[in-house]
Amino acid sequence: MKAVSYRTYGGPEVLEYGDLPKPKVGPDAVLIEVRAAAVNPVDWKVQAGYLDGMIQPVFPVVPGWDVSGVVVELGADTPEFQVGDEVIGYVREDFVSRGTFAEYVAAPVRTLARKPANLTFEQAAGLPLAGLTAYQALKAAEVGEGDTVLVHAAAGGVGSLAVQLAAHLGARVVGTASERNHDYLRSLGTEPVTYGDGLADRVRALVPEGVSVVLDFVGGGAVHTSPQVTAAGARLVSIADPDVAALGGRLLWVRPDTADLTALSRLAEQDVLSVEIAEVFPLEKTADAQRLSARGHTRGKIVVSV
Repeated sequence: MKAVSYRTYGGPEVLEYGDLPKPKVGPDAVLIEVRAAAVNPVDWKVQAGYLDGMIQPVFPVVPGWDVSGVVVELGADTPEFQVGDEVIGYVREDFVSRGTFAEYVAAPVRTLARKPANLTFEQAAGLPLAGLTAYQALKAAEVGEGDTVLVHAAAGGVGSLAVQLAAHLGARVVGTASERNHDYLRSLGTEPVTYGDGLADRVRALVPEGVSVVLDFVGGGAVHTSPQVTAAGARLVSIADPDVAALGGRLLWVRPDTADLTALSRLAEQDVLSVEIAEVFPLEKTADAQRLSARGHTRGKIVVSV
């Protein structure tokens, strides 16, 4: 099969496009013919060796955790799916080697759900990791009706899904973004504020009583503004800044979860969630897709079409 892989840590320049053996299918897994795979910052961070103490690579590594595609082969005990089923998945295992930037991926059924029928394969590929991150962050913060939620990096892949989910739960949503994305955030039911110097004052002007929830999807110290913009008893969750613990919040690492992913798929089919696509690259241009991701400030998801 054609795949993108790397044999040593490094940047986009270490990626190789070529032939690799088709993956073998374990008893609790299915073989997916990949139609699309989304790029996430964690892909190139793992590839660069930044998470070496946390995630073990088995070289050569095929990067990628997000996938949408079609089941073409079943493991010995996989009653959840049939050949021909269209699926999505956050295909993360306890090591990195058998990723989704390939024509085929063997995926444990615990990482999969059925693809939303109303999304293209490219849109569906952008849902699993970002959607699960947003969904699990909102659950961790116990977001509900009556909350006012501040979302950092609200126009990004995770943030744009989080603001939609928070609004669906009945919360008032304030989101940080560059001015060019403010109209986009308004279309998602979010009150936009510009990030950078003076952010706390701008948030307080919108919410004088303080927000009840802060969701940090960007890192870089954004969570440190929380004491200036929160009400008493506010809940803080970050996916990027361990300092959140010192502020009484939680650092979240997204987990594969079929039930959560199925819930997201259903919300997409009900038009509660939409997935913004920033750009689509062919498989052989995955390195260029990584370069775009590494620049930051992308609205929505970068996707590789297979």
